[in-house]
Order: sequence, then structure tokens, then C-alpha cells
Amino acid sequence: MMRGHSLWFQIATWLRTRWALTCSLMALATFVAAGGDATAQKLSGRAITIIVAFTPGTGPDILARAIGEELQQRWGQPVVIDNKPGASGNIGTHAAARATPDGHTLLMPASPFTQNLSLFKNVPYDPVKSFTPIIQVAAGFMALAVHPSVPTTSAQEFVDFIKARPGQVNYGSPGVGTPHHLTMELFKLTAQINLTHIPHKDMSGAIASLVGGHVSAMVVSLSVALPHAQDRRIRLLGVASGQRARAVPELPTLAEQGFPGSEADLWYGMLAPAGTSSEIVAKYNTTVNEILRTPQVVERLAKQGLVPVGGSPEEFGKLIASDIVKWRTVVMEAGIAAE
Repeated sequence: MMRGHSLWFQIATWLRTRWALTCSLMALATFVAAGGDATAQKLSGRAITIIVAFTPGTGPDILARAIGEELQQRWGQPVVIDNKPGASGNIGTHAAARATPDGHTLLMPASPFTQNLSLFKNVPYDPVKSFTPIIQVAAGFMALAVHPSVPTTSAQEFVDFIKARPGQVNYGSPGVGTPHHLTMELFKLTAQINLTHIPHKDMSGAIASLVGGHVSAMVVSLSVALPHAQDRRIRLLGVASGQRARAVPELPTLAEQGFPGSEADLWYGMLAPAGTSSEIVAKYNTTVNEILRTPQVVERLAKQGLVPVGGSPEEFGKLIASDIVKWRTVVMEAGIAAE
């Protein structure tokens, strides 16, 4: 009888184990069918709007559309790109700051987001208090370029050339207060040189002046500069970044050439209005980090001269805070008049 009782006990135990396993598998199947992890589930049935404070075709716009398309596919939720250009990005940024902090309205900012605070007397938002950082999406390289008539092949030779002609050499930019203008002013302060600024109305006019020899030098985004450099219409002297660019690994950084402190990447990110919950921020951060690792997005960014960055909201927040301090110093020391 004892053996029979033991046998029935073993059978009952086996049946309970199988039933528990079956229930677990059913729960897992339901979980997967519902979307797997949290990042695969839609935020809601409403559309997500990503505000871009610049015109279509610009860096922030291209990134917003690339990220938006992936979000739409992964979450099964409509994503709308809303271009609100004007006032160096202040109009669209202000609109994003006033949006309801429920995760349905985001901002895709670029470097002017922190620079405008020092350039304009009245900025209708606070870069720190008005927004919640989600993620740094990408970075672009800036390069110091000269017209071929300038007899220099390195940043140091360029500095020596300028010091021998203080105030006699000019440089171009797409306009006062643009990242290109501020980056050259940062290099001027770092290298202690004197160049005359010739602002233009836009990038096309500025690069045309450099190619035509109407200005001697310029800081220009690498994606714009490379085609002209390959055709020998301009010469690249160095990258204004903390690392060399993969597109031209032989081109040293300005810091490597003896000018540390001249680093100034173009950066792009994603922000939510202040007050957005940490759960929503974490959901976006996780998904966008995944998106930035996909081969198709990496390739799409590379065609624009951009590299994916990613990381945590805290890291992006630190970048914003440090940029505010850096560009405030440049604007004050260079004597750039705020509007």
C-alpha cells in the first residue's frame, strides 16, 4: 500500500508541474501576442507629433522622419512631423514647451537649442526647466576649411598664417549666431587669432563664397564640405570634434593639432515637455536606442554625414547643461551682439 500511495503521489506531482508549465506558456503566448515588451506596445491610439523647429530637409527634419517611421512601425501608432521654423528655432521650440506633457508631443532639437539662450535677449523657453531630456539621437562633424589659395595644410599652419596677418583674413558663415559662426569664434578664442567675420544669408551663399575665394576660410559641416574637398575646390584642415570622422579618418581633429577646447559637434536629440512621466521617457529612450542600432538607420544617417549616438536621458541632460555654459562664454568673450 505504501508503494501505491507513493506512486499516486508522484503522478499527482507530475500533473501539477505540467499544469503550471502549461499556464506559464499560455501567459507567455498572451504576452507576446500583446506586443512582447513594453516598447512594442503603442503609447495610445492618438498620433505622436514630433515638432521640428526648422524647415524640411534640414538635419533635425531628416532625423525626425527616420525615427518617426521606425516608431510608427514598432508601435503601430501614427507619427506626424510638424515643421515650425522661424527665429532660429525659437518658434517651434516654444510650441513644444507649451504642449501637454503626455508623450504625444516631442521636440527634435539641434545645437541652436542651447546657443540661442546667449544670442537672443528674450528666449521663450528655458532649455533645462521647459523640457525633459529623452535621448541624444545623433551627432554631425564640423570641419575647418580654407580656399586652396590659402597656403596652409594644417590647423597650426593656418594659425601661423593668420597671426602674420592679424585682421586681414576673413571667414564666412551662414549667418550671425549659427553653429558655424560660433564654432569659428570658439576656435579663434582657443588659438588666439584675429579673423574678420563675413556673414551670409544661408549656407549655400556661404559655401559659394568659400569655393569662389571671396572668403578665405570657414567652419562647415563635413557632409557639405566633403564633395567640394574631393573636387579640390576647398581644403580641409581639421575636424572640430573630440574624435576623427569615419568618412575621413586621415583628417586629424583640431585638438590633436594642438588646440584642445575647440571641440564643437553638431548634435541632435529628442525632448519632451517638462512634466512628462519617467515611464514615458524610459519607453521612448529604450525604443529609440534600439532604432539607432538598426543597420538601415545607421546607413540613412551616414548618407547625411551623421553618426547615431543614443545613451541615457541623464547623459543628454548633461550635454545640454555643459553646452549652455560653453556657448555663453563664447558669445560673451567674442562680443557677439544678442538680438
